[in-house]
Amino acid sequence: MSYREERKFSLDKANFSGSAGVDFSKYESIEDLKELWNDTLEKGMHGICFSMYEDGQEPGDTITEEQVERRVKILKPYTKWIRSFSCIEGNEHIPRMAKKHGIKNLAGAWLGDDFEKNELEIAGLIQLAKEGCVDIAAVGNEVMYRKDLTEDQLLEYIYRVKDALKGMDIPVGYVDAYYEFSHRPRITEACDVILSNCYPYWEGCSIEHSLSHMQQMFGQAAAAGNGKKIIITETGWPSKGESLRGAHSTEENAMKYFINAQAWSAKDNVDIFYFSSFDESWKVGAEGVVGAYWGLWDKHEKLKF
Repeated sequence: MSYREERKFSLDKANFSGSAGVDFSKYESIEDLKELWNDTLEKGMHGICFSMYEDGQEPGDTITEEQVERRVKILKPYTKWIRSFSCIEGNEHIPRMAKKHGIKNLAGAWLGDDFEKNELEIAGLIQLAKEGCVDIAAVGNEVMYRKDLTEDQLLEYIYRVKDALKGMDIPVGYVDAYYEFSHRPRITEACDVILSNCYPYWEGCSIEHSLSHMQQMFGQAAAAGNGKKIIITETGWPSKGESLRGAHSTEENAMKYFINAQAWSAKDNVDIFYFSSFDESWKVGAEGVVGAYWGLWDKHEKLKF
């Protein structure tokens, strides 16, 4: 996609007012909104979450280096950072390809109740860091939320990685829902950086109040962090699927949420990793129909709007 001089709408000129977000009333048609969405995307993001799997693929499948690089190349013009979720089964290609293409990487080791896999993940994260492919290391993702490990078990993994990366100037953190950092001070203390997932959609929030709700989530994580850097490691809005109380999955709402998130990120210098890059069909089983429609690109790697 190339810049179009004739574009009428620009995020720079949009009326953005704090927690209220952009005033969308002057965008009279869905086509006007799509134009603003495209303009916002072309201005670039801080970061995006990497969607790994094509149709017919799912976690547990080993993904090729070629597939990863193809998708990294698609994302490259739009983002400074990529977030990966695992260090095995082909996921280890993501930080290497990000580095190859000049993109910074938040690399994650996926931890769960399979302790043999956990060892492979931790070893993979440490190896990638030693190769110079990791800018921020995330030890686990929503482990406390899923109750896969105890706090003591998670802390042991976090401190192992911190010890292995000592002297490498790589911040080490843990990713979870924003409120977990208030409830688990030992984990918060162990983290160099607070990696917070903030989803107004999953709390049934209406699109009209979604930006202010995300800001409140960020504020709660910041209060728990007590001066540590806070990064929103996931936030997004699905473009299709079920509704959840006041949160409706529509193309219009997905565009509005993305525009507001990026406007706030730029205005207040908040680091956000948007979720996600590509639609992934396998997520239907995990989250219902809505799970397959979180991407900015569709499952065929085409921009949605």
